[in-house]
Amino acid sequence: MAHTTTVDVPVGDGVADAILARPDGDGPFPAVLFFMDAFGLRPRLVEMAGRIASRGHVVLAPNLFHRAGRAPLFDLSRLNDPEERGRAFERIMPLVAALTPEVVAGDTAAYLDFLATRDDVAPGPVVVTGYCMGGTNALRAIEAHPDRIAAVASFHAGRVVTDAPDSPHLGVGSVTGELYFAHADQDRSMTPEQIATLEAALDAAGVRHRSELYVGAAHGFTMADTAAYDERAAERHWVALFDLLDRTFRG
Repeated sequence: MAHTTTVDVPVGDGVADAILARPDGDGPFPAVLFFMDAFGLRPRLVEMAGRIASRGHVVLAPNLFHRAGRAPLFDLSRLNDPEERGRAFERIMPLVAALTPEVVAGDTAAYLDFLATRDDVAPGPVVVTGYCMGGTNALRAIEAHPDRIAAVASFHAGRVVTDAPDSPHLGVGSVTGELYFAHADQDRSMTPEQIATLEAALDAAGVRHRSELYVGAAHGFTMADTAAYDERAAERHWVALFDLLDRTFRG
């Protein structure tokens, strides 16, 4: 059983609204940072955070777009319509672009500090799970804070490999923890060539990792409230995530 609520996390000169899910009992429990997809905090993410918390974790899912206002920032009632989903992406992309490496690093430090002050959170590094843009930013987070993040699980992340000098894949040399990547098949934001480039960078840096292709799954396959949902792939993602959490926190 898990309990979820909304909390405000101090970030710089403002606050980030966030979902907080925790199990029954006093703890302390190992912590998981949950980095949202581009559509933001909503009932589906509350459900997902609660499922993770029910396995014995305190889960914090911050509104990564907190500078634009509290969630929800958009009408998300028709994400199961492919055309509506596409139109929503057009409105969201400027907010995604504003999450620069520097912003992600600073905000992540604030989220980690918030968790560290809680009596129900066990001391030590956390795990980050991220979806869509959240997976990309989860990689940014562990690159910036390798001593505070033990592992990252990234699901259907896009633009992990770009031509930019600050492409996320170029910073993996700082990572000391473990990485798991679940790539959506036929994902234009993470092509087979880009996946190969990421894997080569991870191998060259000696980073412990698993990189898996979910054949037949579309970008966004974990999100049951969107047109991209793939139940089989989503269930596979839970198995992979819980395996990583168990190995990280319970040896």
